[in-house]
Amino acid sequence: MGPSQARRTVAVSEYDPQALQAKWQQRWEEQEPYRASDDDADPRGRRYMLDMFPYPSGDLHMGHGEVFAIGDVVARYWMQQGYNVLHPIGWDSFGLPAENAAIKRNAHPAEWTYANIETQAHSFRRYGIAFDWSRRLHTSDPDYYRWNQWLFIRFFERGLAYRKGGLVNWCPNDQTVLANEQVVAGKCERCGADVVRRELTQWYFKITDYAQRLLDDMEQLHGWPERLLTMQRNWIGRSEGADVLFEIEGRDEPVTVYTTRPDTLYGATFFVVAADAALADEIVTDEQRPAFETYRAEVARLSDIERLSTDKEKTGVFLGRYAINPVNGERIPVWAADYVLSDYGHGAIMAVPAHDQRDLDFARKFDLPVRVVVHTGLADPGETGEATPGEGTLVNSGPLDGLSKAEAIRAIIEHLEREGRGRGTVNYRLRDWLLSRQRYWGTPIPIIHCPDCGEVPVPDEQLPVTLPDLRGEALAPKGVSPLASATEWVNVECPKCSGPAKRDTDTMDTFVDSSWYFLRYCSPGYTDGPFDVEQVRKWGPIDQYVGGIEHAVLHLLYSRFFTKVLHDMGMVDFTEPFARMLNQGQVINGGKAMSKSLGNGVDLGQQIDEYGVDAVRLTMVFAGPPEDDIDWADVSPAASQKFLARALRVMSEVTSEPGVPFESGDVALRKVTHHTIDEVTKLVDSYRFNVAVARMMELTSAARKAIDAGPGPADPAVREAAETLAILLSLVAPYTAEEGWERLGRTGPVAFAGWPAADPALLVQESVTCVVQVAGKVRDRLEVPPGIAEDELRELALSSEKIAPYLQGMPRKVIVRAPKLVNIVP
Repeated sequence: MGPSQARRTVAVSEYDPQALQAKWQQRWEEQEPYRASDDDADPRGRRYMLDMFPYPSGDLHMGHGEVFAIGDVVARYWMQQGYNVLHPIGWDSFGLPAENAAIKRNAHPAEWTYANIETQAHSFRRYGIAFDWSRRLHTSDPDYYRWNQWLFIRFFERGLAYRKGGLVNWCPNDQTVLANEQVVAGKCERCGADVVRRELTQWYFKITDYAQRLLDDMEQLHGWPERLLTMQRNWIGRSEGADVLFEIEGRDEPVTVYTTRPDTLYGATFFVVAADAALADEIVTDEQRPAFETYRAEVARLSDIERLSTDKEKTGVFLGRYAINPVNGERIPVWAADYVLSDYGHGAIMAVPAHDQRDLDFARKFDLPVRVVVHTGLADPGETGEATPGEGTLVNSGPLDGLSKAEAIRAIIEHLEREGRGRGTVNYRLRDWLLSRQRYWGTPIPIIHCPDCGEVPVPDEQLPVTLPDLRGEALAPKGVSPLASATEWVNVECPKCSGPAKRDTDTMDTFVDSSWYFLRYCSPGYTDGPFDVEQVRKWGPIDQYVGGIEHAVLHLLYSRFFTKVLHDMGMVDFTEPFARMLNQGQVINGGKAMSKSLGNGVDLGQQIDEYGVDAVRLTMVFAGPPEDDIDWADVSPAASQKFLARALRVMSEVTSEPGVPFESGDVALRKVTHHTIDEVTKLVDSYRFNVAVARMMELTSAARKAIDAGPGPADPAVREAAETLAILLSLVAPYTAEEGWERLGRTGPVAFAGWPAADPALLVQESVTCVVQVAGKVRDRLEVPPGIAEDELRELALSSEKIAPYLQGMPRKVIVRAPKLVNIVP
């Protein structure tokens, strides 16, 4: 019995995904085929494919199933193209869920964390993702967070890490502060609790020093979705305007106000200070203080979102003081209000009610003057209640009268600078990154507080500062970090003077961990620094990053900031970490997000048990474009399983020998194969993975037809189609592809078989079938040249004898999609 007959004997009609998984998973674990090579002698070009690493909150869920299936398509495609691909995996393993679970279970957070990591690692191996497991990392390991601390100290030395007091966002549920980016619609982005403002001294990273570079360097990000870039631009919020100095009666120092419309200075009829700003507390008169104190307490209960809402009724209190308008000397009353935030600009604004709706609403509420200084052609805002913020000609503005907005802005800035009462400036919405957290399960901040020496970094040789052993109720949130209770850990000698001192008891925001983890993957065992600089130069920046749009501001902005600082430190030679970004949608069910309360959750493991890994992965990829949501109620893993069974059967029934010359095979099937290669290559390059799967299905049907009714299983063209199918299918269904490759008599992993090249001679189409519809129903099919013009195709369709009976006179509309479709609307 020859090899071909042996393969026919092995071929089975029943598709057993569990058996395939057990067989090939064992081989992959033994062979470790997906390890990236650091060998400089390796001639292959390098590519770095990265998925946003998971948090170990339990087993893998449907969202993981989607994002990692998508990322694996890219990694495996590059492997097939002959690249040396780095595709690592690790866990973002610090954070509140582990700490809360430890409190509930009276345990240590590490127990829950590392048990979940092992569960997920097992599931990832089962899921067949082409990871380089040798580079696995966990951010909660001391040999990882040691380098968080090392980097913090370097930032501190450069003036980029600092501590200050002020109002911060406070989550009363999680009992910790939040960065501005972690507050969504006034609520904690993690737990959903209403966020309040609280006065605390906290650690910050000075990301604002990099605001302009974060904007400018977006010019490098041609491979990012425009929606994501827009979100970052809006968050950074660059605006051009002027800082204007206003004297406050009874105060020695002038108050600086930032405005984007200095041309409207003559229209400023009152002055507003944020109710929670230190300035308001400083200047309020004794007579007005009781009313102010009551009002400030009311404002403290509001979130920033509520305060900025245009629908909220305006509130405020007169502070008993007057400001002096620097351009006309007019005394204008100073109010405290909630619609101005203490951390915007300088916490105070000049109010121009005629040309700003919030100012106008406030003026009408408290019967304050409204003065038009820009004639826009619209009715007087004082009468209509509608502010006129647009373009126009300056009026009631002394020397500015008759000027346009742009001319007036230039003129007034020149005047302010000449008089020493202001200057042109740029402002940003972005605020410094608040990174302190009053919880246990995170990186300890490596600073020692000495009463004599102040803030002293822990010496590098004493890193890492490891967490003391706290568990259970000792971790319960108390408004201060649980670390404060570990007195033996807290009380230390000052590294400078050897006197008594105390460790900082806050931990770092876990976004610090994820701001540079992708660099650690390049040399995970490196001990002389956070990463081997030379290896990062060889691998970085990341060629393709895959993850959710929910990280558009948080993680991605912070990672970009870290990369720029590291570039300035000479540790990386690029300024943007991720060359290309791909955002996946959500997996939903029945039109709604999956949740326990709705009872519409789908368990990834159960789906794999029922249909097999390949069927689930194929369904994820085939459901639609990566960025679209997948409604699991509308897809069919059972249909995917049937397709995979058909594909494996095709690969199993080929009877020609490996290495047979394909040129002697059936030309029609060879054309289908090479058109499929050409189209799938273009589709994968453009992220249209779902359409690429459709082309694989078409190739399977063509090969099946050739086996059953065409030249038969021995024809070389059938082998070419089957081998091509195995290679293409390896991107989305690795178990089935490997099995098919073996049944085809091929040796070595199909993942490295080599991406096939389309023969240009076989891509030439002599004719294309054009479908002609009338009122949406197919009435004729025409064989036409591929390059036929739309006008010619239109006339050809209208003159068809088969179409004539369905037309009465000239049609109302003819839609032509040359060369494949004409739709006639009678």
